[in-house]
Amino acid sequence: MMSTTSGSTVATLRKNAIPLKNKEQVAAMREACKRAAEVLQTMAEHVQPGISTYDLDRIGKDAMEKLGVQSACYGYEGSHGPFPAYTCISLNEEVVHGIGVLEREIQSGDIVSLDVVTRYEGFIGDNARTVIVGDVDPSIQDMVKTTEEALYKGIEQAVSGNRVGDISNAVQKYVERKGYSVIREFVGHGVGQSMHEPPQIPNFGRRKTGDRIKPGMTFAIEPMVNMGRKEVTVMDDGWTVTTKDGLPAAHFEHTVLVTSDGVEILTSTE
Repeated sequence: MMSTTSGSTVATLRKNAIPLKNKEQVAAMREACKRAAEVLQTMAEHVQPGISTYDLDRIGKDAMEKLGVQSACYGYEGSHGPFPAYTCISLNEEVVHGIGVLEREIQSGDIVSLDVVTRYEGFIGDNARTVIVGDVDPSIQDMVKTTEEALYKGIEQAVSGNRVGDISNAVQKYVERKGYSVIREFVGHGVGQSMHEPPQIPNFGRRKTGDRIKPGMTFAIEPMVNMGRKEVTVMDDGWTVTTKDGLPAAHFEHTVLVTSDGVEILTSTE
């Protein structure tokens, strides 16, 4: 996930129809997402005290090369130039788009959000998770758990006949009921041959609003949750998004396929 709800991106996504994948494209998406999930799993297994975020990013890069996929993040153009890392690694109060650097080592007590977007034979796989390192305050553990649970609440609503707002509302209601905040500036989205396809899928909204969900649609659903207030800011590097109040945040994401029978999680490792 590397887009915002501002500027031309929104206009473009809103005016275009949501792509429906045919049988061959669905098969390609399954393979792309399976490999993206393997990269994320490999990185998560290497999260430990003492490893630098740069080395963790390189582990992701190496896993991509072994699986024959490319990073969809590396070189992604932004207002401050191309994204310089292969994955997004965000610690504690960093929400998304963190850049791995050699000088920053992971410590016990950190929470580490990993966001992996890969391209395989023309199709995108997009997934993320927040990893708890060592002894973390129970309140932070609960926030991380709530974010993951909110992801599945959203996925439950991604079924044919529902509307995009049903996904958004399910995430928002679950998070806010637990006393946390959902970010407004960054959202989920359609995904397929491009990293960002229509529709936008905010983590807040009203039921029975937005585009109708149909079989063949593929979405990246991704709650981004702040322990405190919802406001965020962007660091001087032009990429890393942090909470304004300095409290921790968490991020979970799956790419899913809408079928006639329900919803299939394409980036599941189970």
